[in-house]
Amino acid sequence: MIAAVRLGADAIYIGAKQFSARAGAHNFDDGELRECVRFCHTRGVKVYLALNTLIFDDEMQDALELAKSAARADIDAIIIQDIGLASLIKKAIPDLPLHASTQMSVHTEYGAKALYEMGFKRVVLARELSLDEIERIHLACPEIELEVFVHGALCMCVSGQCYFSAMLGGRSANRGMCAQPCRLPMRFGDNDHALSLKDNGGIRYIKELERRGVASAKIEGRMKRPEYVAAATEAAVEQRQNGDTAWQDDARLGAVFSRTGFTDGYLRGRLGSDMFGYRRKDDVLAADSRLLKEIRNSYKDENQTVPVDMTLTASVGEKPRLTVSDGRNTVTAEGTAPAEKAVKLPLNDDMMRKSLTKTGGTPYYVNKLIGQYDPDISLPVSALNALRRAALEKLDSEREKPLHRYLISDIDINEEINDEAERFDCADWYCSPDIELPGELKNKGIVFIALEGLTDVEKVRRMIEDGWRIGVEMPRVLFGENLDSNLLEELSRLGVRDMLVHTIDAAYLGKKRGFTIRAGFGMNLANSRSLDWAKRYGIEAAEVSAELDLKRIEKLRKPIPVGIIRYGYFPLMVTRNAPAGLNGPCKTERFLQDRKNEKFRVVSRDGYTEILNCVPVLMPQKDYNEDGRVFHIIRFSVENSVDNKEKILKKIRENRGFERFTHGLYLRGVK
Repeated sequence: MIAAVRLGADAIYIGAKQFSARAGAHNFDDGELRECVRFCHTRGVKVYLALNTLIFDDEMQDALELAKSAARADIDAIIIQDIGLASLIKKAIPDLPLHASTQMSVHTEYGAKALYEMGFKRVVLARELSLDEIERIHLACPEIELEVFVHGALCMCVSGQCYFSAMLGGRSANRGMCAQPCRLPMRFGDNDHALSLKDNGGIRYIKELERRGVASAKIEGRMKRPEYVAAATEAAVEQRQNGDTAWQDDARLGAVFSRTGFTDGYLRGRLGSDMFGYRRKDDVLAADSRLLKEIRNSYKDENQTVPVDMTLTASVGEKPRLTVSDGRNTVTAEGTAPAEKAVKLPLNDDMMRKSLTKTGGTPYYVNKLIGQYDPDISLPVSALNALRRAALEKLDSEREKPLHRYLISDIDINEEINDEAERFDCADWYCSPDIELPGELKNKGIVFIALEGLTDVEKVRRMIEDGWRIGVEMPRVLFGENLDSNLLEELSRLGVRDMLVHTIDAAYLGKKRGFTIRAGFGMNLANSRSLDWAKRYGIEAAEVSAELDLKRIEKLRKPIPVGIIRYGYFPLMVTRNAPAGLNGPCKTERFLQDRKNEKFRVVSRDGYTEILNCVPVLMPQKDYNEDGRVFHIIRFSVENSVDNKEKILKKIRENRGFERFTHGLYLRGVK
């Protein structure tokens, strides 16, 4: 934190002991958080609390109390992922600014507009966006601030959509406990580290991002050593100050930390194998002791970044006074004894300037100095130094005072959640990438077909006329304009009413187009408040977070029906760049192979790729006591001649097991 501030950061983001997406970091307790805010505010630096994990019902009160404690500590904003917690904070601390975490997976103007209308001040955009896509979001929704990562690790998966660590080891990336399986050897094609991306090399684009409407350039600094933070911050500040010509190369940053260099592939819109790299021995040894010592020296002393104006007033027989102003606060220090008439050497401007501008060890530098003193007055250097110290200490005290006076209310976390008995549409869901369906599904529930699988509109028309309830499943992400608007309009005209969405972007778009919205697992609805938000937003039913175990699902208050997976190969990742950069369609099946020789199917879709679990999730139905508001979801994805859709449905109907399967997280839950 000190390294970031002293090297010129305008704002820092920190985690608390709970609910931080970097749970493995030291993080800040309540006292340290307050000390951090005072330190930063004195130096004109803002502080944001990253309260950016999914919250379970039994944690919601603690999470809200943490937000209140941060507000009392005068935090400038909270970065948040959980939409249920966000709705509570807006009620309890209405003036506290909220920033939407990159964990919210916002990648279009639709998501930005949705969050702005919900009261968010800023959105941290998905890391996978290009410069043009970022600019389009700003032009479509200039009211909300945009923040973009320019340096640090790149996750292979779209943030907020990764379940690899949770499903394989019970450590949730959405709860700050990611085990980083993507950094381990994973073979795809000829690449043995097919999920490991190089770090983000976006610092050189800071001025370009600013021109395109970005308000904040963000550096990943948590769980990194201070030398890393210092080097990245210094480079970013120089780039912002000096413009496009300032950037020379990545050598210094690469020596401190890299994974075989850096990549700007996402910002430039150039995907491929060049974006991949992993930490090798040469990378580890690059940061020698000389370089690290040089970087440490750059932040060992206070960086004087706060300009002040000083006015010295002194008359013979009166106590001298020094008034200091930072433009917002004005303080005055008074000497301990009256000034005397000079016997030999009277005070002059050079003497005054030499003493009063000696502000080393403080964050201040003198911008303007005015002397209003008698021409024959004597003021010892010790008296001038004492005045300077006293005045700047007073200014410290003023700058440490709260900048915000947040109104904080006590509210019941369960207030207004209406889960009284209602007439619910509890139809089961059947999800398929194509429209080739077993006839027995005709009257069983809603059949959601992927948008790209609904291009045969004539067949869709016939099926609807024949009594099928066809819905459209939106793409997991909307990168690269992988959205056929004309097809959506045609489907709506044919009578398709139900839309399954996995991000706030698609939910906003679907509402605007008049569809009945159903939320999928990608919305990460993990608690009762999130379900309450969904109902208020107009969502009719929701597949709850795949990271909830059955006990937590049972205890949920359910203002809308909730769905759980009965069967399906669960998508562990959704990526913009395919493993090893092997993008594009493929006529043969493709598999990612881990160290244990498990094979994970790789499915390329229009504009993105999904990596499916190596075995299907099969819900332990006998262990679950349904309460009338829970429906089942069957997700088809990898059917073949051996296990086609008809055979799968028969096995489920007869409650027969599969050769290999997992209960997912329904029994063991996550950390």
